[in-house]
Amino acid sequence: MLNRIAIFVLALLTATGAWAGPRERLSLDEGWRFLQGDVPLPSIKGHGASYANAQTGQADGPRNTDFDDSQWRRVKLPHDWAVEGPFDADQNRGQGYRPRGIGWYRRYFALPTSDIGRHVELQFDAIATHSTVWVNGVVVNRNWSGYNGRYIDITPYLRYGEEVNTIAVRVDAEVMEGWWYEGAGIYRHAWLVKRDPVHIATDGIHANPVLKDRRWTLPVAVEVESSAEAARNAVLDVTLLDPAGAEVARGRAPVQVGALGKASARLELAVRNPRLWSVDKPELYSVRAVLREGSKELDSAEVHTGFRTIRFDAERGFFLNEQPMKLQGVAIHQDHAGVGVAVPDSIWEYRLRQLKAIGVNAIRFAHNAPAAEVLDLCDRLGLLVMDENRNFNPSADYLPQLQWLVRRDRNRPSVILWSLFNEEALQGSRAGYEIARRMAAAVKALDPTRPVTGAMHHSLFNEKNAAQVLDVAGINYQVWEYDHFHKEFPNKPVFSSEDTSALMSRGEYKTDWNQHLIASYDDDAVGWGKTQREAWKEINERPFMAGGFAWTGLDYRGEPTPHNWPSVSSFFGILDLCAFPKNAAWFRQALWLKDRTVVKLMPHWNWPGREGQDVLVRVATNAPRVRLLLNGKAIGEKEVARYDMVSFQVPYAPGKLEVVALRDGTEIGRDSVETSGAPARLVLTPDRQALAGNGQDAVPVTVSAVDAQGRPVPTANLLVRFETEGAGEIIGVGNGDPNSHESEKAPERKLYNGLAQLIVQSRSAGQGALKLRARAEGLQGAEVALNMQAGAIPSLPEAQPVVKVAPWRISPPQAGRPDPNLMLADNDMNSWGWGEPPLRQVPEASNWRTYRTPLNLRADRNDGRARLVFREIAGRAEVWIDGVKVGEKTSPEPGPLALPLAKGAPGRTLTVLVQSQQGQASGLLGPVVVEPGAP
Repeated sequence: MLNRIAIFVLALLTATGAWAGPRERLSLDEGWRFLQGDVPLPSIKGHGASYANAQTGQADGPRNTDFDDSQWRRVKLPHDWAVEGPFDADQNRGQGYRPRGIGWYRRYFALPTSDIGRHVELQFDAIATHSTVWVNGVVVNRNWSGYNGRYIDITPYLRYGEEVNTIAVRVDAEVMEGWWYEGAGIYRHAWLVKRDPVHIATDGIHANPVLKDRRWTLPVAVEVESSAEAARNAVLDVTLLDPAGAEVARGRAPVQVGALGKASARLELAVRNPRLWSVDKPELYSVRAVLREGSKELDSAEVHTGFRTIRFDAERGFFLNEQPMKLQGVAIHQDHAGVGVAVPDSIWEYRLRQLKAIGVNAIRFAHNAPAAEVLDLCDRLGLLVMDENRNFNPSADYLPQLQWLVRRDRNRPSVILWSLFNEEALQGSRAGYEIARRMAAAVKALDPTRPVTGAMHHSLFNEKNAAQVLDVAGINYQVWEYDHFHKEFPNKPVFSSEDTSALMSRGEYKTDWNQHLIASYDDDAVGWGKTQREAWKEINERPFMAGGFAWTGLDYRGEPTPHNWPSVSSFFGILDLCAFPKNAAWFRQALWLKDRTVVKLMPHWNWPGREGQDVLVRVATNAPRVRLLLNGKAIGEKEVARYDMVSFQVPYAPGKLEVVALRDGTEIGRDSVETSGAPARLVLTPDRQALAGNGQDAVPVTVSAVDAQGRPVPTANLLVRFETEGAGEIIGVGNGDPNSHESEKAPERKLYNGLAQLIVQSRSAGQGALKLRARAEGLQGAEVALNMQAGAIPSLPEAQPVVKVAPWRISPPQAGRPDPNLMLADNDMNSWGWGEPPLRQVPEASNWRTYRTPLNLRADRNDGRARLVFREIAGRAEVWIDGVKVGEKTSPEPGPLALPLAKGAPGRTLTVLVQSQQGQASGLLGPVVVEPGAP
């Protein structure tokens, strides 16, 4: 099982790498330089500074190529800086009492000259929250959400060969889009995509199967873009592959695209007897598109899709492949213990597996678009998805976020609903109706096959409200309106878009409001919610209700309802922040699972000092009857209520408490809890035994304590310290305690009611074994070794910054030797020319010219060891810095010149006087750079 999971995760990680053929998709996750905090920019004063500020590519400060980031911290994406910070009672409660603020990222990369002419796209999958991106000093993108990806054509701004490119990103995480923890930084992947000038657009394949008159077809539309300089003719070949990789259909269509234009190719494939995608058998087909010009392959792309039908019925609920199915859903946010919102793909896979194991068949990603890799997992694991938009706004700044979401996800069989909004203040007004109408129309223009919904928490019956626009009405918490809504609108399908909001602390069995502890018996919920059992009963007993999404599948940072500080995380989760099951998970299994017996006994049986006192014992089970035994003696037997289940009051005595599930007097299942001794040794349990050595794969490891007889100690709360050896590292720790203020990045963590979790991640090109050790005072330590499997994600190497000296001012030719200290007036933009090498001057009667530029030095080029290098100068030359001559070239023949740079001011003025030889060209023929000296 573990090997199969490891192979699955490896396949997922490598599937996001470079495409076969001429397309390259390269990871930019490594090699970033990061500064937490803003960088104040100097006031723009004077004509020269104002003039420069208005020029494209002349942004100053960290936006520009020559900014000194040598002292910045090195980080790897995905990265969330908020989770690294301390808890602070003065910070925002909803954001988990963590400071956020402003941050900067910079990265360098080089491109070979063979890439000249190719279309190059910079992709950020998400940045929290608002962000601005510069490439080589040119602002190329501004974005107003922390959840949408962006695809940026950076082809016009690139440099090739020896020159290095710079990406700069300013992230403003002071702004908030939600009332939950949103993190801060570039918390999803980043990519550089290289393609032919004529290429398939990103998210440009639309292939969603259609069943009509009992016949399946696959309409395929492919959008082609061109950055070429002339119109081009091409042919698009489309192949459909079944889940085993065998070809089942093929088509071809011509496409003509103009220079800097777009075009679409459309065709339809007939498919006989496809294997249907379902939650139990998620069969995925692949659609492969190849763009050719003659015999040359220009580009290729591939998406997966699935053959399935969905239907919402106003009387009978939801149907998948014409089979009725109740949506056993959960809503989840995207943060995890130890890593914040920078969740590795493999940890997402673990989270989703944990949810599916308890009977979840549907996920609502609340309240925003998830990462593409997460939806890939839902497709592969068989989880239905309510795909939700964040910003309820059809304006030009925000509607593209919704359109991006639909274009990206409209091929996915897992996606069954487009959600326009959640609990919007305007939802019950005419304004809300008009906003929803425009947004729904934008969705339908891109995908008419899936219904549109929204999550309404009031105003369902107003004269004008957003629900009137929705294909399927979503109701948040208003249980009392289920029947009323169905009566008033008998033809509109409806479901619970959010319900429950039950409260529970994992492993606690006595509610103590002063200590912010909530018992795990499923007796507590917020005022507007229900317990796990009550909420499902309200949905399950109404055939017209298509199902529901419990709040929440997992705990999350922020919104620590019903408490405030010092609680910093929510109490709502069916699983805790580490994805450890709470007892809520067992109640849900007993309510949801029909293919196996569920029987779970609670609480634990460690109650020293309470001998003879009654302990509330509850059994989560789907069996019709249970028998309870204490130390082998039957002490009670009861029928099980379908929703309330069954409880006992048991006088405590140490030993073994057992429950036997019965049907017609026959045992069909059993569970037990046993009194343990003091903790004696630690146990490390990795989710799987191997990980890919690609720098991205990560494995959660459960930390627990057992007594001398090997029995778990559910009350252990001791401190455990960790260390690693080999090609990996610990990237986060947690324990699921919503009241803990421990660092999530320290190599230590207390157990919380018997459990903690650490996450280890491989390093790039990792090999051998990754050893992990745990130790605690007075206990026997634990060690585990994880095998490192070969694996690599195609990536673009980090380049070292090149201090390129440019741009230059160039004087008119002069007959005599110029004064090197003669300065131009600040407002003189025209008497001298402008340019960058190669600066070749034709033979002239006057044989002197002055070249001048600012020389801005990074700290790692201003240490007294760096060199100022002129690759080629034609003519004799004198080099002056700040009015001091530092070197000369005496030969008139073209050649290089390298001069040592003394340590000094970071900003200087460089002047070069060049004397041409009669009848020969002169000037700075090659680049001028500052090279670091030998260490």
